[in-house]
Amino acid sequence: MDLQLSGRVAVVTGASKGIGLAIARTLADEGAHVVAVSRTRTGELPEKAVHVAADLMDPQAPAQVIDHAVREFGGLDILVNNAGGPPPGVTLPRFGFLPLEDADWQAMFEFNLFSPIRLIRAALPVMVGRGGGSIVNVSSSLAWQPGALNVDYGAAKLALANVGRAVAEEYGPQGIRVNTVTPGPVLTDWWTKEGGAADVMSGMVGTDRDSVINQVAPEMMKLSTGRLVDPQEVADAVALLVSPRSGSTTGADLAIDGGARKEL
Repeated sequence: MDLQLSGRVAVVTGASKGIGLAIARTLADEGAHVVAVSRTRTGELPEKAVHVAADLMDPQAPAQVIDHAVREFGGLDILVNNAGGPPPGVTLPRFGFLPLEDADWQAMFEFNLFSPIRLIRAALPVMVGRGGGSIVNVSSSLAWQPGALNVDYGAAKLALANVGRAVAEEYGPQGIRVNTVTPGPVLTDWWTKEGGAADVMSGMVGTDRDSVINQVAPEMMKLSTGRLVDPQEVADAVALLVSPRSGSTTGADLAIDGGARKEL
């Protein structure tokens, strides 16, 4: 299926690895001009992607990223707010409400809520000037499953989903579509790297990291598929959502979570 993305200009944040890398590659393969945003460039990024080094914790960085896309390609059609997760220097998962101090909450919201808001704010005038555009915000299943696990992260991601629907409602008449994808646990280096989530959980439950990834985590999170999500599965959904073929889809929240969310 032709997604009609050839020649469209896309900004993808957190594009150096994991979900963001899969999204950048997929959009580039579909013919889009991809501006890949991350702190550092990795050799895995498509050669034709334009890399912009940016620390999105810097309040000035989001506007600079959008300006770069406009200078490079003359406009902007697609924004994928994928960057998120633990702020620099933070290791997740974290458990419990009381151990979180103001600084923890502020850093988590700065990275997972305020930086996407700033990117949207910078992108909207450009998209409106071109007659429309598509924004996808990457949330998390923890936004809809409140509990003691990563409570600050889940709160920030739920707030981002709310913002997305609000912008979709306000700017829909001007041709702007805003949607959310909500992945469950995705098999990225967040899980697999040394000291990552698999190691943290293996220490808690007294087993090895491979068992955590292949059995313990899927069972604990009640994944109907029995496995963690593949990053490409999220990227494929994002590509469809930003495509003109999804022209009547806006304000939606698409769960890609292996069946983790059970409620209606």
